[in-house]
Amino acid sequence: MSSIEPRSADEPLATTPPEPSDTDAGATSGPTSDSSNEGALSRSTPSKHTRISGYWTAVTVGLVVLMVLIIFILENGQRAKVTFFGVQTHLPQGVALLLAAVIGGLIVALVGAARILQLRSQATRVSRETSRRRR
Repeated sequence: MSSIEPRSADEPLATTPPEPSDTDAGATSGPTSDSSNEGALSRSTPSKHTRISGYWTAVTVGLVVLMVLIIFILENGQRAKVTFFGVQTHLPQGVALLLAAVIGGLIVALVGAARILQLRSQATRVSRETSRRRR
């Protein structure tokens, strides 16, 4: 059984790539000139991913998904008979399909949350056992 080391809240999830060393710079083939800016641009550090850029991306993707859902609902306006746990109703077909997808997503989220709680309790137990052994 493998041990799971807990990660502190300050520790980043992903590591940044290592900085190029002096030996890497001399390993390139071909002539280099000071007037050429291509080498400097290719070796510049990539822009950092920030929370704001993550939020911006999430909002943009969310709006695109929302537009696709609106188009889907408008194109599937035929009435459909829906029966769920003995309750019977008539809904537009697009709404019924969207509702089914949302309920399926909620079920998946609940199962995922249960698994996360299970893994957290296992990690806590392993951490306690490890700290007891070190004493």
